[in-house]
Amino acid sequence: MPEDPSGRQGDLRTIATLLPYLWPPGETELRLRVVVAILFLVAAKGVNVAVPIFYKNAVDLLTTGSAAQLVAVPIMLVVAYGVARVLAQAFGELRDALFAKVAQRAIRQAGLRTFEHLHRLSLRFHLDRRTGAISRAIERGTKGIEFVLNFMLFNILPTLLEILLVCGILWSLYGIWYALVTFVCIGGYITWTLVVTEWRTKFRRVMNETDSEAHTKAVDSLLNFETVKYFGNEAHEARRFDSSLQAYEAAAVKSKVSLSLLNVGQGSIIGVGLIVLMLMAGNGVVKGTMTIGDFVLVNAYLVQLFMPLNFLGFVYREIKRSLTDMESMFALLDERAEIADNPDARPLAADDGEIVFDDVSFAYDPRRPVLADVSFTVPPGKTVAIVGASGAGKSTISRLLYRFYDATSGKISIDGQDIREVTQDSLRAAIGIVPQDTVLFNDTIFYNIAYGRPGAPPSEIERAARLARIHDFVVGLPDGYDSTVGERGLKLSGGEKQRVAIARTILKAPRILLFDEATSALDTHTEKEIQASLREVSAGRTTLIIAHRLSTVVDADEILVLDDGRIVERGRHAQLLALDGHYADMWARQQEVEEARETLEHAEEEEIATAAE
Repeated sequence: MPEDPSGRQGDLRTIATLLPYLWPPGETELRLRVVVAILFLVAAKGVNVAVPIFYKNAVDLLTTGSAAQLVAVPIMLVVAYGVARVLAQAFGELRDALFAKVAQRAIRQAGLRTFEHLHRLSLRFHLDRRTGAISRAIERGTKGIEFVLNFMLFNILPTLLEILLVCGILWSLYGIWYALVTFVCIGGYITWTLVVTEWRTKFRRVMNETDSEAHTKAVDSLLNFETVKYFGNEAHEARRFDSSLQAYEAAAVKSKVSLSLLNVGQGSIIGVGLIVLMLMAGNGVVKGTMTIGDFVLVNAYLVQLFMPLNFLGFVYREIKRSLTDMESMFALLDERAEIADNPDARPLAADDGEIVFDDVSFAYDPRRPVLADVSFTVPPGKTVAIVGASGAGKSTISRLLYRFYDATSGKISIDGQDIREVTQDSLRAAIGIVPQDTVLFNDTIFYNIAYGRPGAPPSEIERAARLARIHDFVVGLPDGYDSTVGERGLKLSGGEKQRVAIARTILKAPRILLFDEATSALDTHTEKEIQASLREVSAGRTTLIIAHRLSTVVDADEILVLDDGRIVERGRHAQLLALDGHYADMWARQQEVEEARETLEHAEEEEIATAAE
């Protein structure tokens, strides 16, 4: 989101984005709470400005009143003074109590909207952005909303209202000069605060950026703890983290020094205003045009105004910080969703599950094509495999099918329906995937399997685990299905994570199955077990297998060989071997590797047996 040099336009845009959350459509109760809270706000300030008048009258009676007046009237005024103080506080508390639900609903809705929008953004956005920085922006933004609502609405605006009321009272009682000096003094205070705080904002922005950078580096490093240890790069990670902390330190020092300058200026302006007004009031008392009560009234109003003004400096600085944080969060809402449903998109009707790629081409970067004129059909209930070397474009096909990206040219359809013309939710509901890189939530095994169909009964979750050949492993754990898998599933081996992912997809029971290197992390024995399970699960379902290990696709109804983004061979396993081309070369190389691995495993088993004897 572009910013003007002063930042004021950005602040106004941020506030304009927030306002609809405070007046939500169709929420009559919340709107009524806003209106009544404003009435209490006005009532509190009205009573507050009346308090010094009771104080003035009491002082005048005590200094000039008769004996009869000195008995009863001051007591009544003192009581009225105390009651007014209590009422001012009570109205303020009632205002806060009424508005609390409005504020918390606004915070909740803004955070939820941002979270939902992030899930609507493309995979490209999430690959380019760092998760730590995004989560930090949302966290600071929601806290910023709370601060702005509590202090801008119920501190700055009421204080400005009180300033206008006091200036009006001083003008009516003592003339324009008292009101003018008060107004100029407060105006100078506010101007100084605005100018210096605007200048200081750049330091806060740098602090935010470097804080996010440091947080992101810390998260990345801790998530990849094992990799750091493998390469002994603890010192390197510490240097990277410290470089961000150093930048934060420098910005924080500048922010603190500039804060001291701001405070000194604010104190000087307040001091000058107090001196001038008290000299004027004292001179009025000497000349007999003002009473001691008037002198006390002027002093009471100044103290009453300057006390929140002292706080106003802090509040304004924090509001500026909060607006900056909110701006970062709302900027996420301005990110355009690269993949969006058409206005007339309809739900996908995946009855048979036939997949058709028709002259599909795609490039992540226009300068480097990934797929070129790819055409194939996966008939209903059949299995088609796509094989090829790393970087040939195999996994890109799965991303296009899921519509994480749209094809550059050509068309992808399911049961004759262009996937760009149907809703994304219905498209993805019809497809179940076991990805190459299985990432689990830092929760229980039960939760991770149930993620395939939240709300599924435990019996179905256990059945899915049995089909994925992981049930026996899970029940052997101390906590069974309640065992946590750790961050990104680090407590499980690669094969165990893969089987949890397979169970999750089995539970989803989609019409179309997509296996993207589904058994890449499994040993030979486990792979054969899983292959049997996958065949059972995929029976009667349209299945697309993306694989590097050819042993996993020998039973496919058709095998497509992808090379440099193009289909160079297609046919069944035996037909492709007979062609003696790309597929045959890959098969021969992998057989050699497989034989060598089996020989090594057999030798290790014999060595273990010998050692046991």
